Amino acid sequence: MIYAARVTLLALLLTFSLQAHYLLNDHLISPKAAEVIEKIGSELQSKTGIHAYVIASNDVLKKRANLYEYVKKYQGKLREPWVAILFLPNVKRLGILVSDPSMKSWYRDGEVKKYAIDILGSRDSNSLQSKYDVAIVQAYSELADELAAHKGVKLKNTIKSEGGWIITLIRWMVYLGSVLVFWVYFGRPIYRRIRYGKQ
Repeated sequence: MIYAARVTLLALLLTFSLQAHYLLNDHLISPKAAEVIEKIGSELQSKTGIHAYVIASNDVLKKRANLYEYVKKYQGKLREPWVAILFLPNVKRLGILVSDPSMKSWYRDGEVKKYAIDILGSRDSNSLQSKYDVAIVQAYSELADELAAHKGVKLKNTIKSEGGWIITLIRWMVYLGSVLVFWVYFGRPIYRRIRYGKQ
């Protein structure tokens, strides 16, 4: 039974990896996040003709390595005109590259990177995998929205800025839950000891 489940999972992952067009991934981004990236990328390409990619790699580059030289390794997989978010966590590099320098004015580089950097730099209990997934999907979504806006198109599959209140609500719920857990396991026992003496 377990063997059959493993074979099914392997077949599913292999099938998915063969269908990935907009994510060039060294197993840094989960299949669930990859699915979101593929959906956004397909919609962006169909409505604007722009190919937006995520290149997530475990490669280690020299400190001042040229990212455009590095991306030549993927040249056969990139269709023009393209924009790519390059994510190299082993050397702590995040960049946005374009096939044509004139495309740089189509999006706000700092704003797109901010979506990823804020999440990657946060110190919390989330796993590294979760941070990678959320950071890259949010940055990719913002990049796609900005590219579409430049072309006068609206995308349906991106994570809208208006949905930011949901993220804030979830964040506050997590904080409140943490306070509640702290109270139940630490605060309440200490309060009882002080109020009723040692038991």
